[in-house]
Amino acid sequence: MVPKNAEGPPVVVVGAGPVGLAAAAELVDRAVPVVVLEKGARAGAAVAEWGHVRLFSTWRDLVSPAAEKVLAGTGWRHPDEGSYPTGADWVRDYLEPLAEALGERVRFGTEVVGVSRRGRDRVVDTGREEEPFTVRVRTADGAEERLLARAVVDASGTWGAPNPLGADGLPALGEAAADRVSYRVPDLSEEAVRVRYEGRRTAVVGSGHSALTALVHLAEAAERDPGTRGVWVLRRGEVGDAFGGGADDQLAARGALGRRGQRAVESGNITVVTGFRTAEVRTGAAGTVLVGEDGRELDPVDEVVVLTGFRPDLSPLSEIRLALDATLQAPVGLAPLIDPNVHSCGTVYPHGARELSHPEPGFYLAGMKSYGRAPTFLALTGFEQVRSIAAAIAGDREAAERVELVLPETGVCKGSGLPDAAEAAEADASETEADSGGCCGPAAGPQPVESPLPVSSGRQ
Repeated sequence: MVPKNAEGPPVVVVGAGPVGLAAAAELVDRAVPVVVLEKGARAGAAVAEWGHVRLFSTWRDLVSPAAEKVLAGTGWRHPDEGSYPTGADWVRDYLEPLAEALGERVRFGTEVVGVSRRGRDRVVDTGREEEPFTVRVRTADGAEERLLARAVVDASGTWGAPNPLGADGLPALGEAAADRVSYRVPDLSEEAVRVRYEGRRTAVVGSGHSALTALVHLAEAAERDPGTRGVWVLRRGEVGDAFGGGADDQLAARGALGRRGQRAVESGNITVVTGFRTAEVRTGAAGTVLVGEDGRELDPVDEVVVLTGFRPDLSPLSEIRLALDATLQAPVGLAPLIDPNVHSCGTVYPHGARELSHPEPGFYLAGMKSYGRAPTFLALTGFEQVRSIAAAIAGDREAAERVELVLPETGVCKGSGLPDAAEAAEADASETEADSGGCCGPAAGPQPVESPLPVSSGRQ
């Protein structure tokens, strides 16, 4: 007999990152047909882009329980639970084997360009809930296709949409034309990258873990080449708690990164500029000059690294009825739990399908994308999200409501909020670990450190 859950079109999961593949594993465990659509050519394509970064989380918290079940029959062995993988390790030793185990359920080189209801645009009520979703895709060779889906889980992350340099959320004047502005933590282990940054002056804009990681890299480069200098540009009026909770952080590697960042600043190789909100980028023979909203001009630099967080790309969802918080662009049920204007403790109340649902039944945002513009997403959070979502899709409401998750605290708590929302976006997270979605840091060095990515301490 064919299980009832196996009847009808599949669930479509967007993104073959840590949370998307975990969602597929949960659905397989419940005998629900599923198709994973990944724009990239491999599993964890976004994670691979920050493969040099080491995660805050150990392997213990980076493998979904449902995924482990899928992998059990393949001869896969769980990596050392107490060790800290890099993004590259996570892809090689977990995400790629998981995608292989899921087999033809995962399609690569397939970009989702639109989601709707069959025969219904977002305005039409009549018969809407009875129709399946239509998922419009574009393949790597340019062909278009339409898939039907009983439900859609968008776990595509935010890695592809970094926040701009401009303090008002728009690109600063001249930013688009500036060829020495980048939006990723540089990998100074690569010779080509070292040539670009060592012996030169680099401005790092942002106050989150990614910025700290970049500063640590630059301070280490200065030890090799005294001509290397860094300028840490902060929108906030003071450094304050930007170094994190240190020994009080329940993620030891995250606390260690904060301490290393502080030592980097104290080394004398990093100049700190506070209260600076970029309005314009001017490029000339002397280098790149950042101009503030207040008219201040910083000294010319050779490179600008913008690490101010990420935002969701919602353009493929224009025909879906979403209920998003006006500030964070996160589901309205989730936003109050993660709003950095209210708290910055790094802990999130347990949440699942209820908080992640929308007026469009059967549609869910998951992983880093579900956080909208809020920071500090952990892989553990994403795994619990999709466990609950899969239960809801399968009709198991009791399991969907039974959300139990305790996350490690940062050791830094505020009741009055951060100076402003723009700054909060700088305390990046990880689909990427990076859905990215993460909290991460440099791979080199004796201490496990991390930088912000899209998944987080896992980032998607």
